[in-house]
Amino acid sequence: MKPVWIATGLLFASTMLFGQMMKPHAGPPLSPPAAASVVLGGKSISITYSSPRVRGREGKIFTKDGLIGRDPHYPVWRAGANAATTLTAQGDIEIGSLHVPAGTYTLFVDLSNPKQWTLIVSKATGEWGLAYNPANDLGRTPMTMSKPPKMVEDLTYKLTGSGSQGTLTLAWENMCASVPITAH
Repeated sequence: MKPVWIATGLLFASTMLFGQMMKPHAGPPLSPPAAASVVLGGKSISITYSSPRVRGREGKIFTKDGLIGRDPHYPVWRAGANAATTLTAQGDIEIGSLHVPAGTYTLFVDLSNPKQWTLIVSKATGEWGLAYNPANDLGRTPMTMSKPPKMVEDLTYKLTGSGSQGTLTLAWENMCASVPITAH
């Protein structure tokens, strides 16, 4: 009789544990999907990403021992959350000093120099955000750093411009980095 009670208890416990593991996260996603787009030179340029929140970690995101510093690829940051941040350009563009042919790419940011981040455009696509491999780099270009007027709670990409000239801006917490874009 005792083995039946033990087996029943184990079955009940595993069912409860499995049920808790399968329970969906209550409320909105912690890093919801977001997008930015602009038309330059008649060609669409877009960025799709997941937008993490500061969530009370102000001053603890970009420090060497902060959230980003604990990533296994630090000082390279996936510049978003969840799946990799994606750049799609309908035509050839220049991002800073880097020529980017029409297509889809993954974006990363090198934070080695806190005073001047470097945007990395990777040829690898369709990957999870942490899968950075420098062998897949299309290239790198420096970004201009600034401080936002106030703390930026949600990671935000902005693509702005008109004609064939524009700007890609990334802002989160107390950092803002931008780079010019030119469409051909």
